[in-house]
Amino acid sequence: MGFLVIFIQKVIGQGIGILYGALGEILTEKSGNLNLGIPGMMYMGGIAGLIGAFLYENNTAQPNGLVGVIISFLCAFLCAALGGLIYSILTITLRANQNVTGLALTTFGVGFGNFFGGSLSKLAGGVGQISVAATGAAFKTPVPGLSKLGVIGQAFFSYGFLTYLAIILAILLSFFLNKTRKGLNLRAVGESPSTADAAGIHVTAYRYLATCIGGGLSGLGGLYFVMEYSGGTWTNNGFGDRGWLAIALVIFALWKPVNAIWGSLLFGGLYILYLYIPGLSRSTQEIFKALPYIVTIVVLIITSLRKEREHQPPASLGRAYFREER
Repeated sequence: MGFLVIFIQKVIGQGIGILYGALGEILTEKSGNLNLGIPGMMYMGGIAGLIGAFLYENNTAQPNGLVGVIISFLCAFLCAALGGLIYSILTITLRANQNVTGLALTTFGVGFGNFFGGSLSKLAGGVGQISVAATGAAFKTPVPGLSKLGVIGQAFFSYGFLTYLAIILAILLSFFLNKTRKGLNLRAVGESPSTADAAGIHVTAYRYLATCIGGGLSGLGGLYFVMEYSGGTWTNNGFGDRGWLAIALVIFALWKPVNAIWGSLLFGGLYILYLYIPGLSRSTQEIFKALPYIVTIVVLIITSLRKEREHQPPASLGRAYFREER
């Protein structure tokens, strides 16, 4: 039983950050924008949140964990949203190629995180010496009372608030996209921007907002890895390929936020499965790490063969919108 609890904790720990990235990309893609810059924006959010908490704690005699959480949360969201704004200006206003822009944003974001992460480490006294103890402890605080409920409490209620916020956001995003006027307008923009424009929907505004907010959500995935998963520490290139897993999860979840919840747990489990299989060589371990991508390809093939519209990406995904003059 103890092994199972530990495995569940590891799976959830791996999956939640991926879920944040996927939710941000789902919101972005529903507007018709294909943002491959999600991995970079996760780095931007992670380092911005850590810098905010570091500056607060090192300039306050008795730092308050809750204040540190608020500061780092806002810094992470806003910095990643800025990445979304840069992407939006280039692809929506200037109509640059979305694939190239997204890849460039990933390269920029990873470099941005590594540069400021290394600089912050030196400022703090060396790699691994970044001190955000109060904020890190606040992020890792489990659910009061419920975390004490034996095996169930350890397995499902021993995490910080960002874990549960991700699940809540997935449910809220699903409700927004399927049950609200604004959400349906956003989906219309993603399916046929010209038709949405003719109906009086401001295509540019919807795409800008969806991309910027989606970027902010992905940045929270970076904040999760830095604060809750890593306890307030930074390691250059420490996110690995989790940002790309988030993009793969969007396809696996068929662009549905609720599907992304259990999909992120599946991805998290597959990602660490090799750790629990003895005797694997290094090359075999890398094959096991690729399992989430293999599963995504299989799902993509199956859904493509079925050709069911609700299982396909938005019709205008990746295409710039050129408004016809009337």
